Amino acid sequence: MHQKTSRIAQPGGEKGVSGRQVLRTPRRMPRGGMTLVEAISVAAAALRANRLRSLLTMLGIIIGTGAVITVIALGTGAGKAVEERISQLGADLLFVRPGVEGMRHVRGPAGSGVNLTEKDAMAIAQDCPSVLAVAPEVWGSAQVKFGNNNWNTRVLGTYPEYEWLRNSPVVAGEYFTHSDNTVRRRVCVIGPTVAENLFGEDTNPVGHTIKIRNINFEVLGLLKEKGAQGWGNTDDQVIVPLRTAQKRLMGRDHVSSIDVRAVDQASMDRAMLEIESLIRRRHKLQPGDENDFHIRSMTDVMSTLGETTQTFTMLLASIALVSLLVGGIGIMNIMLVSVTERTREIGVRKAVGGRRRDILTQFLIESIALSLCGGILGIAAGIAGASALAHFAGWNTLVSPQAIGLAFGFSFAVGVFFGYYPARKAANLDPIEALRYE
Repeated sequence: MHQKTSRIAQPGGEKGVSGRQVLRTPRRMPRGGMTLVEAISVAAAALRANRLRSLLTMLGIIIGTGAVITVIALGTGAGKAVEERISQLGADLLFVRPGVEGMRHVRGPAGSGVNLTEKDAMAIAQDCPSVLAVAPEVWGSAQVKFGNNNWNTRVLGTYPEYEWLRNSPVVAGEYFTHSDNTVRRRVCVIGPTVAENLFGEDTNPVGHTIKIRNINFEVLGLLKEKGAQGWGNTDDQVIVPLRTAQKRLMGRDHVSSIDVRAVDQASMDRAMLEIESLIRRRHKLQPGDENDFHIRSMTDVMSTLGETTQTFTMLLASIALVSLLVGGIGIMNIMLVSVTERTREIGVRKAVGGRRRDILTQFLIESIALSLCGGILGIAAGIAGASALAHFAGWNTLVSPQAIGLAFGFSFAVGVFFGYYPARKAANLDPIEALRYE
């Protein structure tokens, strides 16, 4: 079939005398049909003919892909920070806390609260061969003052062993001693955040006197800056001797937690069994009674934090993927509009020998091209967003190749899935009806 004077619209045409676009008539298809290179060329020409519409169509894919990359980068960075935290504190660290795990406290038979005490900590240090050191802790919040400046912070009462057991050294001054703890001396070590808010950036706080709950305390040392460490900012705290915190600040006899360092990592399980047996005896628990305390290792704690972080990351990534689905629906809508606009072009292509497979391939390539271009731009936007969060907000971010591959692959899948129906609709058009379409 020869079309000598056809004015059928298709990309790549020329202007006629009247000013209307008159596009070239497709040449007769070869017996083997349209090649893949030809299909890509025709699809690219169709997209270039509507640049603004193509860009707006890709916007949903760009936003969705960028959001997925940024969210996964945040989750991966948080996981990396957890691993670094484990390496800093050591995998041979145990935490003994009162109550059944997941509950705040346990009531004894008589209705009185069951708690851990400093004597429990001393017994662990003396009677458990697999234990290297202990540091009982009691904590609460309090307002601290120096002159006209005040700051609300965390107050921690503990032993001097906390310095190396929790890898919290001082950069100026020194820690308190066991003698200070015995006499309940009013001395403290402060974090850099507290020092900055009370003394400013250039003043050395060592030797000055601050007020904690209106009680004078001498500053003995300044902690090394460490920043946020998984569950809180360790720079924003004041450390005092355990008994000073219990008797002078908080009015309690029990401890909130007992930190335990095993002799080595191989002794962790044995140390846990020794501690469990000892505290059960001290708390007079009978065989079959449930523990009124629980023991967790640093690895367990960090694993829980990592799993929580991963869960939230997957949740946020799933929400971000919805944007990709919305972008895919946008692609489908535009492709359906494109099929309607180019109905007569499709009829001409079929009339000159175009097969269903050629039409299907052409429109499917257009859909995939829109999705992949949006995916590539979205990946760039996601990397830029993750870098901006790391630079301006100070968050830990890490863009992994797996995240990029996932986003790119999902973009391709969206293009195929949401482009197939419009492409199939175009391929199934009846050439006679298509040529009659106005």
